[in-house]
Amino acid sequence: MEFAYDSTVTDLESTAQEFLVDHVLPAEPIYAAQRREIGAWDTPEVIEELKLEARRRGLWNLFLPGDRGAGLTNLQYAPIAEISGRSPWIMPEAMNCSAPDTGNMEILHHFATPEVREQWLPALLEGKIRSVYSMTEPAVASSDANNISTRITEENGGFRIKGRKWWSSGAMSPSCKVAIVMGLSDPDADKHRRHSMIVVPLDTPGVNIIRSTSVFGYTDGGHGGHAEIEYDVWVPRDHLLGELHGGFAIAQARLGPGRIHHAMRLIGMAERAYDLMCERALVRFPFGKSIAEQGVFQDWIAEARIKIEMNRLLVLKTAWLMDTVGNRGAAVEISAIKVSTPEMATWVIDRAIETFGGAGVSQDTPLAELYSTARMLHIADGPDEVHKMALARRELRRYKTS
Repeated sequence: MEFAYDSTVTDLESTAQEFLVDHVLPAEPIYAAQRREIGAWDTPEVIEELKLEARRRGLWNLFLPGDRGAGLTNLQYAPIAEISGRSPWIMPEAMNCSAPDTGNMEILHHFATPEVREQWLPALLEGKIRSVYSMTEPAVASSDANNISTRITEENGGFRIKGRKWWSSGAMSPSCKVAIVMGLSDPDADKHRRHSMIVVPLDTPGVNIIRSTSVFGYTDGGHGGHAEIEYDVWVPRDHLLGELHGGFAIAQARLGPGRIHHAMRLIGMAERAYDLMCERALVRFPFGKSIAEQGVFQDWIAEARIKIEMNRLLVLKTAWLMDTVGNRGAAVEISAIKVSTPEMATWVIDRAIETFGGAGVSQDTPLAELYSTARMLHIADGPDEVHKMALARRELRRYKTS
């Protein structure tokens, strides 16, 4: 296993770090002020300014391999995504590397018909529109994809999609124009051949955006919220992604990269909290000495550094495996980082909040919102318990005799 960064990565890493320090972090208070002045789901103007700067610096579509993206491997992208995690509300979107658009662009690139691909992918790659991924449903335990009940049926040469989704991230944004919807197309088939994925333009008659669900009270408005959507729509047959009843395989292809991107950014979030915690501890003096001199705090610092470094190495190993043996060959490690990185990040951010006291849960630091995001990622893209179950089953297979 070789994790050393090549010159392409070190150059991009340096550029990304400069972009973060010189442009993104100074833009955070501007972003917050603009959010208070605009519509609930509008994108602050400063994001568009940052997009121009990111493109000028070559920090654009870095997640996407091949000629449509930067051509980076997962291992090469890892340190750049980590840096973007230090400002998770701004920097990924400024580089056109934010979920769910990243996964949706990959799906359109690999599985859409040429006509549908050209209708939506160029605008997404240019950052001109947003997209949504509708998989999770309010009426069933969606952690088991086999429970998904939104129906996809053949009708008049196309498809009828009927059902209700929620946690459809980004759909509240006025710039969100298209959805990828997963539904049940053959309920009697093998469990991995029951579902299909279809592209649904959001202006299609029968798309009803009901509400946005908040995360610990945060609307994620600048990101377009997390919508509950009712679908009762008809679309042409060429809107099908891949083959009919092949949706489960597409979902797995999409979620693998998405999970590692979240893990990369979570390391950056933890590093941001770690910096804030250490800086705070040196300038606050309870009971006659600084927080940094307190034994319990020194234990937190040591534990946090150990946890961050262990998770970074596991993420890099996972990225290397995805590049060399594919997502299936890296399945154990993908599940492991999906569990381990949110756990690490919430632990570090929680200790940073404790170090700040009341300020840590206020709007005066980014810690409360960082915690909200990290805690949500225990659930998003599959809850911890499901990934532990999948990991354990794969491990036990190695010990079973035929």
